[in-house]
Amino acid sequence: MAKTIALKEFPGTGDIYRRALIGMLPVIGKPGKVSADATLPDTELTLSGVKVDLDQLAKYCAATGQRFGDTLPLTFPFVLQFPLVMKLLVAGDFPLTAIGSVHIENTIERFRPIGVTEPLTITTHAENLREHRKGMLVDVISDFAVGHEPVARQTATFLSQQRTSLSGGPRPEAPKDHRPPPPDAKLKADLGLIRQYAAASGDRNPIHMSDLGAKAFGFPRAIAHGMWTAARVVANVEGRLADKVTYNVRFGKPVILPTTVNVYTEQVEGSGAFDISVLNPKKGYPHLTATLR
Repeated sequence: MAKTIALKEFPGTGDIYRRALIGMLPVIGKPGKVSADATLPDTELTLSGVKVDLDQLAKYCAATGQRFGDTLPLTFPFVLQFPLVMKLLVAGDFPLTAIGSVHIENTIERFRPIGVTEPLTITTHAENLREHRKGMLVDVISDFAVGHEPVARQTATFLSQQRTSLSGGPRPEAPKDHRPPPPDAKLKADLGLIRQYAAASGDRNPIHMSDLGAKAFGFPRAIAHGMWTAARVVANVEGRLADKVTYNVRFGKPVILPTTVNVYTEQVEGSGAFDISVLNPKKGYPHLTATLR
């Protein structure tokens, strides 16, 4: 049975990032490789009576282009649960390191629109640690409730890159670069805008905040948050979504700043469903592929 830890307030970001950095240090930090038979802590974090900070929400909407209204934007639950996710990842008994784990997929299930004034209970846990040809995957799941009513579920899949027993298997053929067709829209991003999103979302990972911080982790320049891209492109269709909707996003190559990328939005015929992709405008490789169902 899971051990439930009831939090009284959101974890402080300063302590979280301090623990994340310690987790990377040799000797005193976490092992560099996650064992294939590693186990996840049987822990869930819960925080009740969560009230949305309307100033934060307004800044989030300004950074992502989503509507500031009576209900939460579709992707805002990711922001609300992010401190709880980080607290799980930086714990000493969690096998993956927080900094260095790559967010490769995200799913938000909205069961109904959530009013901005409704108090929420958020419960977060990790499950399904498994091998992948590129490393170890884990799902971190947050459930949202108003009273006893479930209103949303957020699932983030993280990858810790390393060799595994699946690494030597057959690999799919890499797609060839090609110039993509004219886009439905273009999306511009620069460091100033991404810093605005970082302030609104609380995700101040160094790879997003400066070129110097990004270079320390092997990127040529700062990169956009994957969830900023996911939030920004869904803004184009949010007024046409059903109350109950699932938004699944897979992240491809990072969006390196500053840049302009191509956005493609296709409505599935005869439904309120959409397919969305974000492609490099010169080489056609995907930064993001998504479905709304």
